[in-house]
Amino acid sequence: MSWLDPDDDLDGDFEDFDESSIRMRPNPKANRPRTKRRPAHEDAQIGRVLGVDRGRYSVMIDEGAVDERTITTTRARELRRMPIVTGDQARVVGDTSGDEGTLARIVGIVERSSLLRRSADDTDQVERVIVANADQMLIVVAAADPEPRARLVDRYLVAALDAGVRPLLVVTKTDLADPAQFLSHFDGLDLRVFTSAQEKMPTDEIGAALIGHSTVFVGHSGVGKSTLVNALVPSAGRATGHVNQVTGRGRHTSSSTVSLRYVSPEGTGWVIDTPGVRSFGLGHVDTANILASFTELAEIAERCPRGCTHLSDAPDCALIEAAERGELSPATLSRLDSLQRLLQTFADKAEANPGSPGR
Repeated sequence: MSWLDPDDDLDGDFEDFDESSIRMRPNPKANRPRTKRRPAHEDAQIGRVLGVDRGRYSVMIDEGAVDERTITTTRARELRRMPIVTGDQARVVGDTSGDEGTLARIVGIVERSSLLRRSADDTDQVERVIVANADQMLIVVAAADPEPRARLVDRYLVAALDAGVRPLLVVTKTDLADPAQFLSHFDGLDLRVFTSAQEKMPTDEIGAALIGHSTVFVGHSGVGKSTLVNALVPSAGRATGHVNQVTGRGRHTSSSTVSLRYVSPEGTGWVIDTPGVRSFGLGHVDTANILASFTELAEIAERCPRGCTHLSDAPDCALIEAAERGELSPATLSRLDSLQRLLQTFADKAEANPGSPGR
C-alpha cells in the first residue's frame, strides 16, 4: 500500500529533481577534456617571438607602431608539443599590456615562411628547430684562431639552401691570416662574402645587407660572432669569449637564440643571434632543394636519369656530359663544382648512416 494518494497530481513537484540537472566536478587527474574543440581566439594579437627563457616567451606586440611593446607569455596547453622558436609570429591572448607582472598566452603560430633546422649529428634523425621566418643566414668564420672549417661551412650552406634561406659569409680576424685560399673553396657559388679585421670591421656594409631582412647569425664558437653582433647592435650586450690555446676551440658564450633589432639611418632589420656550434647535422635535408638553388644547372639536370646523384661519378649525368662537351662556361663549371661538393657532403652523411630513412 502506497502512502501516495493516486488522485494527487505530483508531476510538477518533482521537475526540479531531474537527474540531467546534476553537475559533477571532473577529476583533473583522470578525465580527458570533454571536447577537442578549442576557442577560435578571434581577438588574438600577432607578435614576433624575440626569445625563449625557461618556458617564458618574449613577444613583441604592435611592431613598428607607436605603442610597440614587449610582453612575457607562456604557451597554451594544446601547443605543448609544438616547438615555438625565435622568429615565430605568435597569436597571443590575455593581458598584452606589457605591464610588470603580467603574463599573456600563445594560442597559435602563424604559418612559417621558412624553418632553419639541424640535427645533433648525422646519425640523429631528430630535428632541432633553430629559427623561424628568417630569409638570410650570415655564416661567421675566422681566418685563424680557430682555423676555418670549410666542411662546416658547406653544412651551413646545405641547411640554408634546404630552408630556402639566402646565405652570406663573413670572415673575421683577417689581420691574423689571409683567407684567400679558404675562400677559393667557394668559387662559383652565389655567395656574398665580407671580410673583417680587428681594426676594420665592415659594420656599414654588413648592416646594409641586413635592412629589410631577418638574418640568422651562425658560426663556430670563438669566431667573433658575438663581437660582430655587439658592433651591429650596441645594446645587445652579448657575452664574448676567447679561444683555448691548447685545443684551438672556442668557448660557448651565447647560450640562447635571441632576436635583436638592427637600426640605421637607412632602415631596420632583425639580427637573430644563435649559440655557437661545433657540428651541424644534416639528417633532415632534401637534396632536391640544393639543386634548385643552382638555377642554370637545375635546367640542365632535367635531362638526367631518374635518381641521378649529380656527383662526379654519376652515370649518364647530363651535367657531367655537358661539362665534357665544353658547353659550360668557366663560371658555370665552377658552380657545378660547388654543387657537387655540397651534394657530396650530404652523400657522406648518408654513407655514414646507411640505416637512415631516405628523402
